[in-house]
Amino acid sequence: MIQAIDVERDSDERLHLFEPAPRAETNGLAAAVRQGLRAPGKHLPCRYLYDATGSALFEAICDQPEYYVTRAELQALRTNAEAIAERAGAPPLLVELGSGSAKKSRLLVDALLARRPSLRYVPIDISRSILVDSAHELLAEYPRLQITALAVEYALGLRWLRRGLDRPALMAWLGSNLGNLTRREAARFLGRLGRLLHAGSRLLVGIDLRKSRVELERAYADAAGVTARFNLNLLARINRELGGHFELARFHHLARYDERAGRVDLHLVSERRQRVRIDALGLDVAFEAGERIHTESSYKYSPAEISLLARAAGLTVETSWLDESGRFQLVLFGRPRDDAPAAMR
Repeated sequence: MIQAIDVERDSDERLHLFEPAPRAETNGLAAAVRQGLRAPGKHLPCRYLYDATGSALFEAICDQPEYYVTRAELQALRTNAEAIAERAGAPPLLVELGSGSAKKSRLLVDALLARRPSLRYVPIDISRSILVDSAHELLAEYPRLQITALAVEYALGLRWLRRGLDRPALMAWLGSNLGNLTRREAARFLGRLGRLLHAGSRLLVGIDLRKSRVELERAYADAAGVTARFNLNLLARINRELGGHFELARFHHLARYDERAGRVDLHLVSERRQRVRIDALGLDVAFEAGERIHTESSYKYSPAEISLLARAAGLTVETSWLDESGRFQLVLFGRPRDDAPAAMR
């Protein structure tokens, strides 16, 4: 259930923010920790990496020289934002999944407002604090902008969109977040997004492309150790919110690229044999030396795999744009026409 909450609003009521009932996220974390750390192959969902601390650390990751993803996507957006707005038809609604600090969203807002008298922006992000901060910055910068912000996980956000998406929209899913899903999950999720689209809407997705093992592993294990702190913050979060007793120095961050699967996997690795108590769960977790907790995967795509993805999702690739180095692709998806062959729908 999503309920309205009071936030500081501009005098003209241009900002509305929604979030779940209190404690819903913590309860979800508890269930995920209980299930994931009792499994034979220990794992934790990557969405729980993004509390306030984790979100701030991820912003810092984006500034690391090894992490090319954000720079490549920003360059592609700066170069092509006007073409994206023109091809999308400059709709009155911009929806963004996983909006974060909205740094990239500004480029789309600029391009859309150049073609429209006003625009409503609907950012969806699990971090309430980042949503509120970025919303106030955007409203100060754009007098013709209105914001309806959703501080929720994607599943709840899509539930809201099912009721609230009643006009043409440009829906953006940037930051290579698609890569956090398996290829089958990605096709299913894009299919769900496609079914939400009103006639005349488009879906813009940022997709990281396959590249060398060396470049990818450096990107996910920067020399300054910011990604390591980001990953280890998940254990610190369990300590803070669930009474965990993880000693972070007894774990280290590991990033490995599986070339055959086209996937970078992130793990937390136990330095020694140990047991860790989690008070809120009444749980003692045993670790062997070298045992891993899987925390995130990031799938990379080839152009052929993007075409297969669109077909599996029941979407069409209308056009796409590369960054100048050809490492990252922005893909504009549309729904198949009603008169398209059945195999394409």
